Amino acid sequence: MTRIEVDPGADMAGLGLRERKKLQTAIRIWRTAIALFAERGFDEVSVAEIAAAAEVSKMTVFNYFATKEDLVLGPMEQHIDEPARVVREAAPDVPAVTALHAQYVAALAAFDPASGLSDQQQVVDVIRLVHSTPVLAQRAQAGFGAGARTALAAELLARDPEHDPLLARVAAAQLLGTRLTLTEENQRRMMAGDRAADVLPEALANADRAFGLAADGLGDYGATRS
Repeated sequence: MTRIEVDPGADMAGLGLRERKKLQTAIRIWRTAIALFAERGFDEVSVAEIAAAAEVSKMTVFNYFATKEDLVLGPMEQHIDEPARVVREAAPDVPAVTALHAQYVAALAAFDPASGLSDQQQVVDVIRLVHSTPVLAQRAQAGFGAGARTALAAELLARDPEHDPLLARVAAAQLLGTRLTLTEENQRRMMAGDRAADVLPEALANADRAFGLAADGLGDYGATRS
């Protein structure tokens, strides 16, 4: 699947003409689909209608998005391995909770949709769609639950000198639970119509409190011990 973001500007830099056109097509299809879903409901819009509105063939839609559900969740699911990547790229002496806390705070400050703190209309539309459509909610729960937990646990296990699989799974569940709860609260505020800029100070304070609580339990877990 072509990697797309809600704000593709930075992603265009450095791309060749062919790659840029492919990305622009994927973004146009995605934005068209979200607009139609938001207006009429996920189950009431066909892929053929999305293709027609985006001025591409139905086959082209499926070339970029393998299923109808991918039109909503595909871009979000490209972030499933993000917590694992953050831990993998952290310096060896940095605890996992510290690395994930810092990354989440940076995401909030950037109003990254992955943090839940984005009032861009299409982002809010996606959140509403996921919450109101059972098939999307179930897939999101599976992906951002089991998928992200498995990936993060593997990275934590790789950094654990004792190589304890159970402890890695417990730590992954705690860290992802912290992150998910914060994100869901931010999404709730966005769906309520709050402005992201207004919520930012509270969201940052919530992140500090929540990750601080996690740090009390996990300590320096995930950091290389001498």
